[in-house]
Amino acid sequence: MTGPTLATLRVNGATLHYEVRGRGPLLLLIPGGSGGAASFDGIADGLAAEYTVATYDPRGMSRSTLDDPEAEQSVAEHADDALRILERLSPGEPARVFGSSSGAITALHLLTAHPERVRRLVAHEPPVVEVLPDAAEHRVLLARVRATFRAEGLMPAMAVFAAGLKKPGDTTEPKAATALPPQAAARAEQTMTNLPYFVGRILPGFMSYAPDVHRLEALSDRLVLACGEDSRGELPYRPAAFLADHLGTELRHFPGGHTGLTTHPAEFGALLREAFRS
Repeated sequence: MTGPTLATLRVNGATLHYEVRGRGPLLLLIPGGSGGAASFDGIADGLAAEYTVATYDPRGMSRSTLDDPEAEQSVAEHADDALRILERLSPGEPARVFGSSSGAITALHLLTAHPERVRRLVAHEPPVVEVLPDAAEHRVLLARVRATFRAEGLMPAMAVFAAGLKKPGDTTEPKAATALPPQAAARAEQTMTNLPYFVGRILPGFMSYAPDVHRLEALSDRLVLACGEDSRGELPYRPAAFLADHLGTELRHFPGGHTGLTTHPAEFGALLREAFRS
């Protein structure tokens, strides 16, 4: 299979790098965390047998540059970036969209703000903690992460954040790193490069974002909420489970944990295709 077509798109305050593979109906993949388009390398080619698959680096990440590197980041602006890609690649036609983690938050806003552009959305573990009954506790966690980042730097802040994501009462030490496919291992350096921007610019706005639940109720027929089998009880799992229960929809489980698309790409991609067909 030939490699993806690479392109750029000027948007408000940034230049986005995006990639296109395959042919057929458009499927936009929105990455989360400090990942970019490359985080979908394990599943994009398989999906491209059925869809025109578009992936991109969110503004400020990897190859997508900001006009002002110090600019504050908002969910609404990131969702507008996704909209601009849809308008370029699928003008007038609603598209299928997948978002993971913070990318799923972007996708939820895209759905509620521009439902005419989204045929079906699969949102994998969007950490929209503001929907939870104990949201106040998570605001405290976010404040601690920010304060630690300013006072002590990146890795201490990440340690505070990781501890806050664990299941209640889980005091186990982190497991040894899982062996990743070669492509995933090669991305580690870029992911680390993006981490300061993620912690300092993305995390504050995204973790404090409150989705329009009433709009999601009206659009629930085109929303699939998904979680990792191994994430049960962890913080990123809980908002999707809460929303699925509130909306009266099925919560789908994908292999692995929060980063299952990287650790279990074949199984993850197969289930994603199934979710878009059903």
